[in-house]
Amino acid sequence: MSDVVLEVSGVSRTYYDDKKNAVEALRDIGLTVSRGEFVTFIGSSGCGKTTLLRLIAGLDEPQSGKLLLYGMEISGANPNRGYVVQQGGLFPWLSVWDNIAYGLKVRGQYRKHKADVAKYVRLIGLEGFEKSFPHQISGGMAQRVAIARALINEPELLLLDEPMGALDSFTRADIQDKLLELHRESGATMLLVTHDVDEAIFLSDRIFIMTPRPGKIKHILRVSIPHPRHRGGVDFFSLRRDILEQLELASAMPQPEYKI
Repeated sequence: MSDVVLEVSGVSRTYYDDKKNAVEALRDIGLTVSRGEFVTFIGSSGCGKTTLLRLIAGLDEPQSGKLLLYGMEISGANPNRGYVVQQGGLFPWLSVWDNIAYGLKVRGQYRKHKADVAKYVRLIGLEGFEKSFPHQISGGMAQRVAIARALINEPELLLLDEPMGALDSFTRADIQDKLLELHRESGATMLLVTHDVDEAIFLSDRIFIMTPRPGKIKHILRVSIPHPRHRGGVDFFSLRRDILEQLELASAMPQPEYKI
């Protein structure tokens, strides 16, 4: 079996606003993602990152091009593509345990995989909160539950649409660490949309830098820094500067020189 999980070829997407004006979100997107990779899409607001993720999830369709999962065209939503959004979308009437178990119960797999619920509760560090409801836990804890709820279905792809965007910096760092642990444990292929350059470097195997609208892949950067990655390291800082330059956000002022 090929290591290529996802293939996107010549994908374009145009919307129309209330005045029937065309808004070109994506133009001729082409990329492949291999099994077990952690890849990130980064770019300015409105560059089509979320649109691309929705197409991969099967929640939208392109005007042209193809999206293939293991060689089969993506058509409609499917549990083999887990999707986590910024506000995790937990069911407020269900406990932590029942939110994680929801997909298993819908598919009639709960009895067979009940032990997996306990495993994911442990992995996300919420033992003792199994009976708590979403309003009784923090935003960071809720996002961990949302990620576990998606992963327990053993998806071919886990799609993460800025799941840490609304969190404070300390909670965000904690979720990033937990996400890497879940990635190692599950072996899932993960695709993340983020505006945070440091987050992209900390998590990713590869970073896809996108242009402003219409969104195109401007540059693909491989992150070769070994794990665990130190956010204050020289390699980390150098890569951050390279990405900012690619995003045309780097300061026009001369870079500071450091003497040790």
